[in-house]
Amino acid sequence: MEKINYKLEVFEGPMDLLLSLITKHKLDIMDIPIVTLVDQYTEYVRLMQDADMEVASEFLEMAARLVYIKTVSLLPKHEEADELKAELTGELLEYRDCQIMAGKLKDEANGFDYLSRKPDVIDRDNTYKLLHEPDELFSAYIAALGKGKRKLPPPVTSFTEIVSKKIVSVSSKIIFILRRALRGGDMNFKSLIEASESRSDMVATFLAVLELVKAKRMTAEGNGDEMKLVLKNQKD
Repeated sequence: MEKINYKLEVFEGPMDLLLSLITKHKLDIMDIPIVTLVDQYTEYVRLMQDADMEVASEFLEMAARLVYIKTVSLLPKHEEADELKAELTGELLEYRDCQIMAGKLKDEANGFDYLSRKPDVIDRDNTYKLLHEPDELFSAYIAALGKGKRKLPPPVTSFTEIVSKKIVSVSSKIIFILRRALRGGDMNFKSLIEASESRSDMVATFLAVLELVKAKRMTAEGNGDEMKLVLKNQKD
């Protein structure tokens, strides 16, 4: 393919340069020969550098992106290359459409770049003229006062209910279940759950049973309401 030998132009960005190369060399934008495009793009960037032109980082970033697509396309399985190529094609099509629309808007706006006139002078009256009942004003005052109070720290009583709740540990329930099993043998799982005094107690009991079964200290026999917990050594 012919080397780039035309006068260097100034492009708005890497997408502008890519579209220019695709148009110049009559490439199919829907099926870009990525190897050819990489060579032409990197050659142009090199010429920009040789001409002491300022190369924006976005041009170098696009060059790295194209080289990566070229690299993965040479692999035996190049599904990633196809995805990256399709993504690039979509971006190019979107950029091309934006250029076309911008050109049409520019043609429509010729001779009508801007329209301006002096602002109208409007008389302002800052007098508050609405009338309110006393109860309405009092409600507004209370609402405003309440908003101010919300910025203060909450009272200690707000945390009383949370702090006063008893948290049952899983380890304590493991000890409880083992002791009960040693004293009374098999036990019904449903009765253990129903004997829980709080939600924390219930959750700790359930987790304790799971830990005992996981550690092979106990076995669970039966299903549903009839499921029993048996100490491992007792069963053996």
